[in-house]
Amino acid sequence: MLTEREVISTIDMLRSEHLDVRTITLGINLFDCVSSDFDTFALKVRAKINRLSKNLVSTCDEVGGRYGIPVVNKRITISPIGTLCAGFSRDQMVKVCQLLDECASNAGVDFLGGFGALVQKGMTPGERNLIDALPEALAVTNHICSSINVGSSRSGINMDAVKLMGERILDVANATKDRDGIGCAKLVVFCNIPEDVPFMAGGYLGVGEDDACISVGVSGPGVVKKAIDRAVKRKGDKLTISEIAEIIKTTSYKVTRVGELIGSEVAQRMGLPFGVADLSLAPTPEVGDSVGEIFQSVGLSSIGAPGSTAVLAMLNDAVKKGGVFASSHVGGLSGAFIPVSEDSAIAEAAATGRLTLEKLEAMTCVCSVGLDMIAIPGSTPADVISGIIADEMAIGMINNKTTAVRLIPVPGKGVGDRAEFGGLLGGADIIPVQQGSAFDFIKRGGRIPAPIHSFKN
Repeated sequence: MLTEREVISTIDMLRSEHLDVRTITLGINLFDCVSSDFDTFALKVRAKINRLSKNLVSTCDEVGGRYGIPVVNKRITISPIGTLCAGFSRDQMVKVCQLLDECASNAGVDFLGGFGALVQKGMTPGERNLIDALPEALAVTNHICSSINVGSSRSGINMDAVKLMGERILDVANATKDRDGIGCAKLVVFCNIPEDVPFMAGGYLGVGEDDACISVGVSGPGVVKKAIDRAVKRKGDKLTISEIAEIIKTTSYKVTRVGELIGSEVAQRMGLPFGVADLSLAPTPEVGDSVGEIFQSVGLSSIGAPGSTAVLAMLNDAVKKGGVFASSHVGGLSGAFIPVSEDSAIAEAAATGRLTLEKLEAMTCVCSVGLDMIAIPGSTPADVISGIIADEMAIGMINNKTTAVRLIPVPGKGVGDRAEFGGLLGGADIIPVQQGSAFDFIKRGGRIPAPIHSFKN
């Protein structure tokens, strides 16, 4: 393992290459706040979140300042509200979302995740109320993120929930149509959701987690690209794929050690246990901080070109190998993200037709998440959105991996128009969706059974 001196040396070496700690996330268990009376529940939730989060931002800034590397985002995850507030009505769910938004504002964090539900096998009335509340809840709040898990390799895919989410995604988009449907950027549909994700919009604190903990989401696609570029400059065509994989692995090791060092110190100063390091390569819209640019450094003309799925498989595996060796507590998603609007190179490839929705779906078989931050026409029918969700959930279920869908049907806009979400969420040209109908399939409802390998125990 690297010593603190070696980590500081690594930071100095990589400071100009977009290395940062992408997020420090405070996880808070709220099950001890449960009450059938909303006012009592609100009092307990406000008190606990405010007490635990009051020093989060200042502590992150102090630790980041000590090592000369910024903690870009500070976030909070909580227990799943669909389970926590099972007896609440739809209107009460909206009030819960507003309460959580107030707590996030008081803490000074970017996002708070956990306003979600686990409905992979069935749906309680409270979880249905939460899903029905999403359009209003995400329209009247600024910091809240929602994740709905509709499938798993153990349970199969809840097609009733898939149908409902196709409808609600459109409703959320229309509720935030004055902002290009930005509410959908804070809503993600999962299969096999991990219980310890520090990244948004899928972050929440699972049932088996600590009462409170600190997790870190490291990043560094720009660092990986520069490391490959240096090797290409030295060796040119003699640089093999095996050597590139080794470069990615070594770089991921260093980046993860930096992230865990900072995350552990934040946890120690706040008197909380350290949770996990999520070592995902998470891009930003800034040029030079792109996962898509790594594909070009490896030798492709663009992400989306033939060979893209193979490169992504190699990249994802090498990131995991380097990160797992660097940390004793790897968790979350951990790998490579390909969010279209949040990555300048991916957004450009999608806008010019070099990267299609179908190619993105193929690449999700080997990436860390799935169809992420993709702007589609606002006129896309709900059954088509549900069909896309079902396809992505099937990839996750059969392959026993996490997959997710974060589609943004932009109201009033069509293919070639531009959607802007701002900040880390970036912007993207709207891409076409395959013509055809899934209406008769989706309306059947029921459940796609779990695959045969779910029976191992």
